Amino acid sequence: MNQKNHNKGIKRREFLKTSAAFAGTAMFMGMGTSRLFGATGLPEVSIENVTLNNGVKMPILGFGTYGLNGEVCKDSVADAISMGYRLLDTATVYRNEEFVGAGIKQSGIKREELFITSKVWVDDSGYEKAKKAFQTSLDKLGTDYLDLYLIHRPRGDVKGSWKAMEELYKEGKIRAIGVSNFEPHQLDDLMAGFDVTPAVNQIESHAFFQQNKAHAYMKPHKIQMEAWAPLAEGRNGLFTNETLAAIGKKYNKSNAQVSLRWHYQRGIIAIPRSSQNAHRMENLNIFDFELTESDMRTIAPLDLNKTQFPEWS
Repeated sequence: MNQKNHNKGIKRREFLKTSAAFAGTAMFMGMGTSRLFGATGLPEVSIENVTLNNGVKMPILGFGTYGLNGEVCKDSVADAISMGYRLLDTATVYRNEEFVGAGIKQSGIKREELFITSKVWVDDSGYEKAKKAFQTSLDKLGTDYLDLYLIHRPRGDVKGSWKAMEELYKEGKIRAIGVSNFEPHQLDDLMAGFDVTPAVNQIESHAFFQQNKAHAYMKPHKIQMEAWAPLAEGRNGLFTNETLAAIGKKYNKSNAQVSLRWHYQRGIIAIPRSSQNAHRMENLNIFDFELTESDMRTIAPLDLNKTQFPEWS
């Protein structure tokens, strides 16, 4: 960890040491919730399940694994599950599926209680390659089905991949299929030639890149928006942003918690990642307060309407 990231971690941990947030009672959501009991000192937490366009229920808050590997990945996944996370997100290109699978096994939680997502990478695009890549992911994860499988980027033989995924979906090997990093015109092109509408589009979204147009497009098509890097990985000073801090001060919450609550109230699934228990616990504790309409309006002008990850463009 470099010094900049180390300092960000200290700022978040300092908040946790002084916050009374964990003493509150968690709010229970009404639309199909998973009641979760952690052994970590958290109050009883209930994470709402959103209903995808095929009727499958998916947790609105999950645990991302990008950048985690080896024993750190395995232990992080196992600990996240023990805290109450049930949505786990990985991908072929993360090269950590076997460690995610090992963490799941270590947790002792039944497979059917989890919602596991993986993604097919560009190098594996196309009908035959996508089917092979899917089976490789299953083998590494140690499961015989996925809850959600995504096309990671709109490149290569997208339609060949989607044809393979539709078949796997209809065979019951995937409970829902979707895409990642697709723009509206790319979604239009995909939907024009196939029977199954993507259930999810996982895209970059956070306070500095709010993706309002993309969100507005997806809603009428009943495509669920999911945010990768919902905390912008701390870029552009998210963890110390004065606007978010002022809002958080009213509720005794951190910038990260305000950010995740903002996603939740917009109906967007978020998958924050952390290798530290304190941060994973902090990210879960967002259900005992509510941002006002004024708070939401205050966050809106933070939108720079551009990616904070130009290396992915």
